[in-house]
Amino acid sequence: MSEETILTRPSAPELDAILGKKFKVLDDGFIRLVDYMGSDASIVQAARVSYGAGTKKVSEDRGLIRYLIRHRHTTPLEMCELKLHVRVPMDAWRQWIRHRMASVNEYSTRYSIAIEEAQETAADQWRIQSSDNKQGSDGFLDAKEGAYFTKQEKELHKQLRSVYDERLEKGIAREQARKDLPLATYTEAYWKMDLHNLLHFLALRMDSHAQYEIRAYAEVIGHEIVSKWCPFAWEAFMDYRFNAKSFSGIEVDVIKEIAGGNPKKATALLEEMGMLKYRDGKRLRNRERSELEAKLEMMNLAVPWK
Repeated sequence: MSEETILTRPSAPELDAILGKKFKVLDDGFIRLVDYMGSDASIVQAARVSYGAGTKKVSEDRGLIRYLIRHRHTTPLEMCELKLHVRVPMDAWRQWIRHRMASVNEYSTRYSIAIEEAQETAADQWRIQSSDNKQGSDGFLDAKEGAYFTKQEKELHKQLRSVYDERLEKGIAREQARKDLPLATYTEAYWKMDLHNLLHFLALRMDSHAQYEIRAYAEVIGHEIVSKWCPFAWEAFMDYRFNAKSFSGIEVDVIKEIAGGNPKKATALLEEMGMLKYRDGKRLRNRERSELEAKLEMMNLAVPWK
């Protein structure tokens, strides 16, 4: 490997163009790209450690990255890192920080006065609890009813902020004065993560089942930043993971029977696995079976037990 190859720093011109730019998220949140290391070229370089720059065609680089992601060879992706400055509501940040493979430095309300802004909910954005998913929502409350809760929210935020400010004025320690601030209060952090773990974050948080607030941030990170940073890796991620469908062993067996014209055998397989049960003549809910049914419908295959 030549000295020139060793000293050349891979860059992404499209990413350089948005360094420092704030992408607005929610009502007062944002994402700002602070710095990055590596690019698609870094992934290729790590995978072909014995090759110098320019020894392979772009089409072969793309093919190699697709191979790596398709077969879950993730180490080369760890050669790329992204550092972001984010402003996010504390309740969404609680979910965000669960992704532990990151370097994080968060705004401290022990040291500094809490950020005044809190996320507010529009009258037509109050979500209704899902009837079959304990941690999800399904549809929206009527905007006229939602207006009541929006007004209530604003009054509550104002009152709690007033209590907080009064405590500070009386000399109460910031670490204690903050304890009754709402989870809607914005916090800020610097967040750095390698591409392998970042794609895992995006796979979970861009998913349609993820909470809307964190999904809004994930979609900006993915579509506005990662797609410009490592376009080959992003393309492969979207193809082989985010837009892909995986099948369990039992699902493969069921699909084989349906495609082979044996719907009764397919139904029997589900019954044997305990995924198809009845009570008082009604089919009981089963999340794994529901996911299989969605996959069958996607492939235009009949669901024989319906």
